[in-house]
Amino acid sequence: MNEYEETPQRPDCDNRRPAGVDDRTVEALGALSKALETTERARGRLYDFHQLTGTADLQLDRAVQLLHEAGHPEWAKKVSREILGRNVIPGHWTFQIVEAYNATYYRPFQQLEASAVHELARGRDHLYEAQMKEDRRTPGHPDHTARPPTERT
Repeated sequence: MNEYEETPQRPDCDNRRPAGVDDRTVEALGALSKALETTERARGRLYDFHQLTGTADLQLDRAVQLLHEAGHPEWAKKVSREILGRNVIPGHWTFQIVEAYNATYYRPFQQLEASAVHELARGRDHLYEAQMKEDRRTPGHPDHTARPPTERT
């Protein structure tokens, strides 16, 4: 079997390390990818913050209505004036925080990671994980195959 032969027992070429890419580069790209994945999770929490804060603000409409109905118009007015629609930090609603995060940190990080993978590994993503999979596979075990089964017609 030559190095480039495609068989079910070998990872597909997109998951194999290109010639000339050393272990340290694979490890470095893996660390960079892991950091970006952590940033993805942080970004998700930021969207959680955005949606939860927005939901709370919309729920205030009901609180204001109920305060009016309960005979507390002064409190309804106070909640409406002091909290409803309030900035979460000076000058910002949550959507503006999300937009600033995306523009200032997330997108530049995403682009840099993609550029590093393109330049240093010929665009092959997740080489660190692919190597880990190969190192942990039990040859011949039906649940340790190198790749998904191909459909047979």
